[in-house]
Amino acid sequence: MPKQPANPEPAHPDVDSMLSRKFGKEVANYFSGSPLNRLAFLRADNVFLSQALKHSSTSFLLCNELQPLVQANTPPGAGKLAYVKYEDIKPVIGENPYAQTEKEIIEAYNSDVYVPQMIFLGIDEKDKNGLEYQGKNKYMGAPYFAIDVTPRNSVKEACEKLIEAQKAKGLDFSKGRVMDVVAQDAAVYAEARQLLDWNVRNPFCASCGQPTMSVNAGFKRTCPPTDKSTKRISNALPSTTEQVVDQSARPPCVTRNGVSNLSFPRTDPTVIMAVVNSAGDKILLGRQRRWPPYWFSTLAGFAEPAESIEEAVRREVYEEAGVLLGRVVIHSTQPWPYPANLMIGAIGQAIPTGETIDLGNDPELDDARWFDFEEVRNALAVGTSGLGEDAPAGYKEGGLRLPPNTAIANQLMTAVVNGFASGESKI
Repeated sequence: MPKQPANPEPAHPDVDSMLSRKFGKEVANYFSGSPLNRLAFLRADNVFLSQALKHSSTSFLLCNELQPLVQANTPPGAGKLAYVKYEDIKPVIGENPYAQTEKEIIEAYNSDVYVPQMIFLGIDEKDKNGLEYQGKNKYMGAPYFAIDVTPRNSVKEACEKLIEAQKAKGLDFSKGRVMDVVAQDAAVYAEARQLLDWNVRNPFCASCGQPTMSVNAGFKRTCPPTDKSTKRISNALPSTTEQVVDQSARPPCVTRNGVSNLSFPRTDPTVIMAVVNSAGDKILLGRQRRWPPYWFSTLAGFAEPAESIEEAVRREVYEEAGVLLGRVVIHSTQPWPYPANLMIGAIGQAIPTGETIDLGNDPELDDARWFDFEEVRNALAVGTSGLGEDAPAGYKEGGLRLPPNTAIANQLMTAVVNGFASGESKI
């Protein structure tokens, strides 16, 4: 079985505090732990973005069909993203897409012109040779951007040349889900993928149906009031001697009223939970029919509107397995960029009269069982793997199989069987 990447270090693990003494170190899951300061308040600052774009320390992550450029011949579990420089991407993006202010860019909007999607990801403040920028405060670090180089529209040829140039260097774009790069790179890619994906999925306004445009360095989309396209049919009224109508004006749109003239990236809250029985010595796990034999995991599902996380945990466990939960606590969270989930990891305990498993409500699970902690501990040691991977050395056929350490389900099970819920540490 390929070696799994290590999870990121928790924030400030060596700093003593009241909360760390009470609850232990924070748990950081794969796809979290980004090394970048996102500097969200500078995303509309075109002066900063223009300087960041061309600085010698700046790195650009290329994504083709949302798959990132990666280094070749890295050891299992130690994959690395590969980056390019401004001169490499200049033929795709042009001289400087941030030359104008955001207001000026919106006023000049032309839906005929294809603009490759680019995202400002943040700066790596550890790089002391990075950009120095004086805004309201002084900021210093190496800027990072992500750019969609999927060959399409007017930049198709330029993107194809850029892609071939990277392959000539021995680089390539990752295949399938990116779960084998080191933790910090995984976090950078998660941000890039989720923002690129959201932008490509939202080319039109949900209210008026007109094309939208990306602003705020890729973190917002707006429905411009005008469009200089020569192909569109104007909805403006005919001109009169009393009134000259702007033929580039678009139909009225409710998104331009009040303060809601923007569309923001989507994040879907998803609950995933390790369920403990009332006696505190068994854990509830389920499996879907498509999974490999003996492969189980924790239960999970989407949180619904007007529902607390605790309520979502109790509802999902009841719907999928018929088990009734009492107390629910939050353990940790995991960004999951396929396409836009935030996995909210919880631990819940069944009430004494609600432990009977019933799969008759929801057909999602093929099986669900209560497993002794000791059996789960053994499976965490010798039975973890990704869904498409072979079991590791030491696994005996017929034994319990579980998700790898890069999955938050693994972290939840590990926490429970090692004493997180009881407070009696087994490690």
